[in-house]
Amino acid sequence: MTERDYNECVNQYADNVFRFIVKNLRHEEDAKDIVQTAFEKLWRNLETVNAEKSKAFLFTVAYNQMIDHIRKVKRISLKDEFSAETKTYSQPAPNLKKNLQDALNTLNETQRSLVLLKDYEGYSYEEIGQITGLNESQVKVYLHRARLNLRNYLVKPENVL
Repeated sequence: MTERDYNECVNQYADNVFRFIVKNLRHEEDAKDIVQTAFEKLWRNLETVNAEKSKAFLFTVAYNQMIDHIRKVKRISLKDEFSAETKTYSQPAPNLKKNLQDALNTLNETQRSLVLLKDYEGYSYEEIGQITGLNESQVKVYLHRARLNLRNYLVKPENVL
């Protein structure tokens, strides 16, 4: 891969990688750091990465960085103190976008990533397997289970519009 190929790769895939990571993490600054790290690793491996496979390389590195970040954050336990006066209010008319985001939030990291890669980014099962390190049949099974969880969540009476 040449520097020119690298620059084209940045122009072509930076938004897609960022969108994928920020949808999973729901935190822009962390997503920016992960994307930057992925491009940094691509830069360090210019000689070994084939230009045609740069997209898969980027998504694989970004996905692995995201998983590492999630594991690191889980180790840090933060205590939120709630007062007795704290009240929660539900919206009388929930909106579709919020319901979909809440449904995605019920999935674990792997399931959410698979749904976003397949249904939002449009990757094939084989490409998703390469990105996540799963084999094609595992991708299909986990994706099927994730979709069942989404369906079960979305058909609950409180979530129906």
